[in-house]
Amino acid sequence: MALLPLLNASALAEMRLTSDDIAEGRLMDRDQVYAGFGCDGENLSPSLSWSGAPEATRSYVVMAYDPDAPTGSGWWHWAAINIPAGVTSLPEGVGTDGVPGPSGMVEARNDFSQNAFGGACPPEGSAPHRYVFTVYAMPQEALPLDETASGALVGFYVQNAAIDRASITAKYGR
Repeated sequence: MALLPLLNASALAEMRLTSDDIAEGRLMDRDQVYAGFGCDGENLSPSLSWSGAPEATRSYVVMAYDPDAPTGSGWWHWAAINIPAGVTSLPEGVGTDGVPGPSGMVEARNDFSQNAFGGACPPEGSAPHRYVFTVYAMPQEALPLDETASGALVGFYVQNAAIDRASITAKYGR
């Protein structure tokens, strides 16, 4: 399967991502904080809704990433792939707490080594980290990946094939 080049940033202006649970530049609350690694949150994925996808969209990928994690490569919190094109929202808790995703959705491994959403949990005393939630419009119905794929591998596919995308960057520190 050939990968398609990602559209340039100026062409990526139609899609919009919104949430009832997180907001651009705002601090996340305890609902989206991890339960473990010294954090005591609810570990719920935020509700996400998107609109304005290109007509050629055949599926979506939703990812959550912390570029500020002290790992040298950031931290993948979530990668939900193969979301059907007819789905334009995910309720709070999808991928966690027993809330199933839409039929066909596959969750890749996050950096907590789980096939699920993993909430924010920066090191204690660090400045607030950025948590980038992105929905990607994909030109194929399914990526050739399964639940063993890493966030980085999913990221490779979306960066090289997405036809549009939209993001919300929320923050959290402790």
